Amino acid sequence: MQAKFRPLAIAAAIVLVQAALVAFFAWPSLRTAPRDLPVVVTGPAGAAVAAELRQKVPGGFEITTVADPAAADRALRDREAYAAFVTGPTGVTLHVASAASPAVASLLTQQAQGAVVDVVPVDADDPRGSGLASAFLPIVLTSMVAGIVLTLTVASRTGRLAGVAAYATLAGLAGAWVLHQGYDILPGDYLASAGALALLALAVSATLAGLGTALGQAGLGVGALLVFLVGNPLSAVASAPELLPQPWGAIGQLLPPGAGATLLRSAAYFDGAGGAAAAWTLTAWAAVGLLLLAAPMRRRPAATPEPADETPALAPADA
Repeated sequence: MQAKFRPLAIAAAIVLVQAALVAFFAWPSLRTAPRDLPVVVTGPAGAAVAAELRQKVPGGFEITTVADPAAADRALRDREAYAAFVTGPTGVTLHVASAASPAVASLLTQQAQGAVVDVVPVDADDPRGSGLASAFLPIVLTSMVAGIVLTLTVASRTGRLAGVAAYATLAGLAGAWVLHQGYDILPGDYLASAGALALLALAVSATLAGLGTALGQAGLGVGALLVFLVGNPLSAVASAPELLPQPWGAIGQLLPPGAGATLLRSAAYFDGAGGAAAAWTLTAWAAVGLLLLAAPMRRRPAATPEPADETPALAPADA
């Protein structure tokens, strides 16, 4: 390629990447709708409400019938459902857990025809959950940066392991402090939230550092692709996995950002309920990254030079 066309080619390539990122990040939000969203119904008219939901939004809800309103609220507190339709003599009362997903609660509340009860409300200082969602991306990005910088600047595996462990611990404590004490938008136990954020930071930074150690710059690229390009838009931190097109919502929960968002909500609002799968997912990512960091790479044996042929050359025969 001629030198004078190189700047134009670089600019065009960057614009193509930008367009792909914009399309991929905007796509989940534009396709938001209930898809097998777990809800419960109860009361004498519960079956009729369930039938109406299935008719209005085919495939939108995964409906379970429970015994009474207490069981319905228990399902919300255990993160087994996002909402409950409690029927009684005066009609249908909608019970929601906005802490699990402000977007789901808002969506169902707008369509409710009766009273609405918020069983597990989101923090009053962050009523739409936008503060928590906005603060989540910087934690993921700085964890990526930590893994990349440690890979590029620290030569020894032991040093990288120590750096990842120190970063994850401090990131969890500092991130939770800002959200708890600084902005007061995250309720619940401080150490539980700090532990959730530390596990997320460890999963991301160890994955980047491990892949970078094992595969070099290509590994860093793969890690960034998984965590940022794929994991972040599918994390559903501002909505819910069941609002994203499937199977992408489920896939997002298998990646660190999605699992981290779920675990943080469980730790902050639900005393850990519904967070076991997310915790195991993050632990698996962290374990793989740490193993890649700790396991010595097998070096290829140096090529052994072939011995020189010491047979004396024959003199040409006389004619």
